[in-house]
Amino acid sequence: MKQITYACIDLRDSNQFGEAIRLFRKRRGLTQQQVADIAGCSLMYVSNLERGKTTAELGKALKILDVLEVEISFSDRRND
Repeated sequence: MKQITYACIDLRDSNQFGEAIRLFRKRRGLTQQQVADIAGCSLMYVSNLERGKTTAELGKALKILDVLEVEISFSDRRND
């Protein structure tokens, strides 16, 4: 399985975001159902998120990242 320790992901790209969620989930040894139960969302939401099929509600997406113990940070894309 592909190991991720640091990834720069464009949050506007739902496929990239979903792939990262899936890889982190699998690395933690969790099922989609387990993540959904802990995060307080539906299995369908987690499944759709991982497949890039839904626009992530920020609150739910942040809760899933918290469940997966993933830290998110932001940086300015401008080179001022």
